[in-house]
Amino acid sequence: MSVDAATVRRIAHLARIAVADDEIAHLQGELNAILAFVEQLSEVITDGIEPMTSVIPMEMKKREDKVTDGGISEDVLRNAPAREGNYFLVPKVVE
Repeated sequence: MSVDAATVRRIAHLARIAVADDEIAHLQGELNAILAFVEQLSEVITDGIEPMTSVIPMEMKKREDKVTDGGISEDVLRNAPAREGNYFLVPKVVE
């Protein structure tokens, strides 16, 4: 597959990139090189190879999923300009 100048202009338009006419030839070569590399990758035989998420096998660290109140409500409420019990006291907004 190869990209011509019209295709480069269309890609630039779709990507909302301003490309000067003297840059078209350079971008055409760059895009053709990228597409050639992708075609080269398609020749690799990957049958029987599992997808990897990391180079080394890793297990994600997990913690027990339990609901708590955080245990720091007094520290949080210390920042409130006004409070009533364990709640922030705010001015009435709706009448």
